Parts: sequence; C-alpha cells; structure tokens
Amino acid sequence: MRPPGSSPGRHAADCCTLKNDLGWALGALSRSYMKAVSATFADVPGGPRGYQVLAAAAREEPGSQLALAQHLGVDRTVMTYLLDSLAEAGLIERRPDPADRRARRIVATARGRALLDGLGERLRVAEDQLLAGLDDEDRQSFRALLQRVAVHAATTLDATAPDAAAPQPCTEPAPGNC
Repeated sequence: MRPPGSSPGRHAADCCTLKNDLGWALGALSRSYMKAVSATFADVPGGPRGYQVLAAAAREEPGSQLALAQHLGVDRTVMTYLLDSLAEAGLIERRPDPADRRARRIVATARGRALLDGLGERLRVAEDQLLAGLDDEDRQSFRALLQRVAVHAATTLDATAPDAAAPQPCTEPAPGNC
C-alpha cells in the first residue's frame, strides 16, 4: 500500500531495492534523458550522436574524423555512416587536413551551425524538465560532479580497458558546455 499523498512512480523509486545502486540510477537517468531529448534531436541525422558530432565539429575539436570518433567513443565504422548522413543533410563538411593530406577535418557548415543554435534552447528546456527535482544550486553541483566523473572515467578507466582506444574528452568545459 502506498503512503497517502505519494505518487506511484515516486513510491516505486523509494521502495526499489536498487535505489542505492549506481548502475540502476545511471540507467534510469540515461533512459529519461533520451526520452526528454528525443524530440529535440529529431531534425539531426543520427539523433543524439549526430548532435554530439555536429557540436564538436562546430567547435572544431578534434578536427580529424578518427580523432572525433575516439573523442566521442564512437566506432569508426559507425562514425563514417554518421558523417555521411550529416554531410548529406548539409550540416558538416569533410575538408582536407592541411597537416596530413590523408586525413579529413570535420567542419560544421553554416546550416549546421544554424541548426545547433536552434537546438540549444530546446535542449535546455528538455534538460530543465529532467533536472526539475533539483534547485539551481543542486543542478550546478550535479553537472559539475557528473562532468568530473565522466572525465575521470573517459581518461582513466577507459584507458585501462584491454581493447581501448580511449575517447579523448574535453577536460575544460566551455561556458555551459564541453
């Protein structure tokens, strides 16, 4: 029986034997995030992954296709198809790398940058819905702690994996983003 005044979802989480399990919490947060942002990324080929590629290309970091795949932790074959879709949509370009003629630099087009500008506000709204249970100070703390854990995991834990070509995350977040 549920305590009076509690909602079914809230009671289920409170009573869940996994509520102290990090894996359960990360999975629940990830699933909720994907639901919250799915409509936001509907215009981007590849959805959230396509958005990450486009955002990194707009910041011109890292430049090459291989470095970008490693940076984002995306298989290089998957990255090729993702870049093909983004290029076909006119959102990115592959340009010859002046330092290495064999490599291609991934650069956002004007159309890609315009799409990113429009996505920014919609993404903030979706994230605000997801983090509605936290006040502003807790949101800032949560984001900062999550960033620290993510950077540690990507730089330390991924690097020790047996077949790791560890993603190279950005370690100094830009205002509001990495």
